[in-house]
Amino acid sequence: MAALAVVLAVLSSPARAHEVQPSVLDLTLADGTATVSVDATVEPFIAGLDLDGLSNTNESARSEANDRLRNMPPQELSQALRDAWPALSEDLQLLVDGTPVPLELQDIAVPEVGDPDLPRTTRFTATGPLPEGDAPVVVDWAPRLGGVAIRQMGAGQEGYTGYLASGGQSDPIPRTGGSAQGGWAAFQSYVPVGFAHIMPLGIDHILFVLGLFFLSMNLRPLLAQVTAFTAAHTLTLALAALGIVSVSAAIVEPLIAASIVYVGVENVLSRRMSPWRPLVVLLFGLLHGLGFAGVLSEYDLGSSNFMAKLIGFNVGVEFGQLAVIAAAFLTVGLWFGRKPWYKAWIANPASVVIAAVGAYWFVERVFL
Repeated sequence: MAALAVVLAVLSSPARAHEVQPSVLDLTLADGTATVSVDATVEPFIAGLDLDGLSNTNESARSEANDRLRNMPPQELSQALRDAWPALSEDLQLLVDGTPVPLELQDIAVPEVGDPDLPRTTRFTATGPLPEGDAPVVVDWAPRLGGVAIRQMGAGQEGYTGYLASGGQSDPIPRTGGSAQGGWAAFQSYVPVGFAHIMPLGIDHILFVLGLFFLSMNLRPLLAQVTAFTAAHTLTLALAALGIVSVSAAIVEPLIAASIVYVGVENVLSRRMSPWRPLVVLLFGLLHGLGFAGVLSEYDLGSSNFMAKLIGFNVGVEFGQLAVIAAAFLTVGLWFGRKPWYKAWIANPASVVIAAVGAYWFVERVFL
């Protein structure tokens, strides 16, 4: 029953609806003016949530204020953002030689409410006068605002691109471009992005990996499945990120849920790994790779150091999967994996719960 406790603990965290989303900041430096355009879920900014290290807005003590803002019509939320701008502008600064550029809020575009349980992306623009000279600009993004992808616009392929996983300051950005984030720095910045998409954000991917774990405690079958899964999702993640393959999330997400159902049910019906199990896992891995690509697109990789970012994200995903397996082994497998009653009393009940959750998600994603 310990395995059930592990699974239920994972399921206790709401999936997707209140996940913290990264922001995208477009910076234009031209004609003596700095223009900042930000695509962000602004409700947490206004509500005063600290997004640093937060994966789900429901975990914040100020989640109720955030939810009220989610239900605001566009005009009211726009006014709330304007009212909050004096404080917010202290958390979003452009620095030239250490001195802030005074930013004045301009346009705000807020979508209609739609489903209030899902985040909506607001775009707001602010401008400020650049001091004379050619001193570079540094973006200073407060950690409480969460992660942000930064893109320098109007500088062609030489424009700066970077990702701040937990806020902080960007590298100095020349006004004419030419200082893109280095390859190693880009790789490092996207490893935690991939890891976070598994631990703790990727509840569906966690359940799939747990389904692989509960089939057998023998290392060889587990490695065969994980290797097949890794190879497959690496392939489709790369193809989708490069724009070679594109499949609607309306198709991918229900099929990912179906893959969770399959591994859970087969765990119960099989005494050992079937010859076709690695092939099936390989096929499902292709689907999960498309799911990863959908998330990765939110970060807008840009053209600079594209492969370094892609590889970094994928390495982070692998670390996350290994962390799931290690946690399951240390919590359950190490203590009970060799017991004669392990399959009947731990692996099978846990697999039933996994399959049931996958079935619920399938119905939800197809019909609701």
